[in-house]
Parts: sequence; structure tokens; C-alpha cells
Amino acid sequence: MEDKRGWRIEMGQISIEISDTILRACPDFRMAAIACRVKNKPYNEALWKEIDRFSTHFASAYRMEEIKLRPAIHATRETYKKLGKDPNRYRPSAEALCRRILKGQELYRINTLVDLINLVSLKTGYSIGGFDLDKIVGDLTLDVGEADERFEAIGRGVLNIEGLPVYRDDRGAIGTPTSDEERTKITTGTSRLLMIINGYSGEEGLQEAVTYSVDLLKRYADGSEIESWYPCNELSTDNLF
Repeated sequence: MEDKRGWRIEMGQISIEISDTILRACPDFRMAAIACRVKNKPYNEALWKEIDRFSTHFASAYRMEEIKLRPAIHATRETYKKLGKDPNRYRPSAEALCRRILKGQELYRINTLVDLINLVSLKTGYSIGGFDLDKIVGDLTLDVGEADERFEAIGRGVLNIEGLPVYRDDRGAIGTPTSDEERTKITTGTSRLLMIINGYSGEEGLQEAVTYSVDLLKRYADGSEIESWYPCNELSTDNLF
């Protein structure tokens, strides 16, 4: 990996660069992204019936000690360790959601888009960034959080992101696998969505996660003008920089 450079994807609306620092810590890292127009609502009854069915099945299928062994969660935790972050103190969001179900705690009801993204995260084990695309300034870079870097985590206040994988736009940090940032969060007024599915476990499963996400977006958020990206078996040299 020492000779491997970072790589970049180009979507119609935004480009995303992955730094060499991330790829050194996790050579298998791949990601998928979805950008689309949406109609968000505070609550969708049909979606929550689907979430409740999944939660019931999940609670009967897993034990607490098995959650961190799910491939996508395990790989995210291992990347945290390589970057010097304690995954038990700063749990990846997918792991935290799974643990809530097994503890018998209710899942958060935020709004349809956030609830939908949480369902995808629960089902796949991926920590997923969900952003209001109109609030992102410029393009994105995935790199590593720095000491004293300002990050107002949604619903949790200031978060120490030093050593966490972090997406930044031209104004600063907006997302980590543990939490996203207040500035670019999804609200009921969000009309353009960016979803980033982070595959620290590699490419396997990403295409299926995109297909599932797009289906949910169409059914529950009137998703339209959908643009999605996921990696081919091998990254083209056109993606390298």
C-alpha cells in the first residue's frame, strides 16, 4: 500500500476524494454514493412498519457480542484502531443502532430520510453519511480528523474527531462513521440528499446496499433524479490522483 495514491470519484453534482492516509489504514476501503431529489416528512407510518419488522427479526437473530463481528462493523472498528481511536468509546453509528435494538431501546424517530438511512445501516452494517446536498460547500474529501478540529455532532454536542475518518467540504468537517455534523444535517426542508455508504470492509455488498437504498428512497421519499455510484471490481487509473 505504500505506493498507492488516493482516489477520486466524480458524480454529476459533486466529487469525492479519498486520501492516501485513509487507504493506508484501510487498503480495502470502498464507498458508494447516492444523490437525488427527495420529499422529506417528519414521519412515515409504512416505513416504520418496515423498521419494526426488521427490528423484531434482528433481535431474535443476534446476540450483543455478535454485533461487532458483522463484517462492515468489524472493519470500521479495525480502521478506528489503526487510526488510534477507541471504537468502544466512539462507536460506529451502525453498531450503536444495532445495540439499541438488542438493549430493547426504541430507535430514534427523526424524519423519514434519517429513519430510512438508519434502516439501511441496520440491515447492512454500514455507517452511512446522510447530508443535505444544498448545505455542502464545494467538493468532499475523506481524510482523518485532527486535534481540536471543530465538530458539532448531531444531537450530542461537540465531538472529539481526532483520529476518526472524516469527510470535509470547503468549510470543514461534516461527517464521520460515528456521527454527522449539525451544519449539513438532514431536516424536513431537505430537498436534495447525498448518501455516502462507507465500505471499510471492501466492495462486497455495496451494490446491494445502493439498490436497497434507492428502492427505499423511491417508495418513502419520492426519490427522483437519482444518481448513484459504486466501485467496479478494480478502480480505474482515471480515479487515481
